[in-house]
Amino acid sequence: MQVQTHVDINSEWGIVAARQAGRKLAREVGFGSVDQARITTAISELARNIYLYAKKGQIHIEEVHRSGKKGVKIAAIDNGPGIKDIRKVMEDGYTTSGGLGAGLPGVKRLMDEFAIDSVLNEGTTITAIKWLR
Repeated sequence: MQVQTHVDINSEWGIVAARQAGRKLAREVGFGSVDQARITTAISELARNIYLYAKKGQIHIEEVHRSGKKGVKIAAIDNGPGIKDIRKVMEDGYTTSGGLGAGLPGVKRLMDEFAIDSVLNEGTTITAIKWLR
């Protein structure tokens, strides 16, 4: 059975709930504590971006299987303003929120696969997968 969790992000509590759900699923899939922390950190960054820029959205977390491997897939989905310049937001140190700017480049480094689909004034979907080694 494939496990899926959806967490609504519309407050700080949603960010916390998404982190907890991600850690729980990562542990159930078999990730060690270091990779659980990586997955949890990625979820936290993605959920925080939803909250800061789109105000509301969802984090979908699911167990995935491909080519005999298993892992955890995160999808951050919102109907916010979209990302005007994806290349720019993927630069280390770039921030519009006054944060550290680790954001999306950090998520990409923490995970094994990473993709952004964003349309201005329609929203953004970011997907990331961490594979169990």
